[in-house]
Amino acid sequence: MAASLRERVLRVYAEVDAAVAAAAPRCVASGKCCRFAEYGHTLFLSRFEADILLEAAPDYATPVGRESCPFQVNGLCTTRDPRPLGCRIYFCDDAYTETGNAITEAAVKKLKRLADEFDAPWEYAPLHHFLNLPERPTPTRIPLPLT
Repeated sequence: MAASLRERVLRVYAEVDAAVAAAAPRCVASGKCCRFAEYGHTLFLSRFEADILLEAAPDYATPVGRESCPFQVNGLCTTRDPRPLGCRIYFCDDAYTETGNAITEAAVKKLKRLADEFDAPWEYAPLHHFLNLPERPTPTRIPLPLT
């Protein structure tokens, strides 16, 4: 991924983080967000997000299924800084659901505009799709912002 595109995706992440912080959803640290099958949801992400995630992610066993995130270890996220939009936005707080949906829609639109601007293909799929691809992005030398 080009450094300028990566920078712009990270800006979208920062905007999302600010919007989520302003909404102040409640987190009970249940881990439901990472146990997809158990709680009936799927983590979708773009190729941009997958590349950023996989540049920094620890090794994981393949094949990866739909059931859960392989980066949740002992109830904790091992990829907190490079996590994709769905991880940044999803909370089990029912009072936040509509706000979270609106934040998601706005952020995905921004990523789609970046795909157009950078003439990059748009690919949006479940997490396990990207984790099971044979190639993995080369680790970047550009540090992720500290959160």
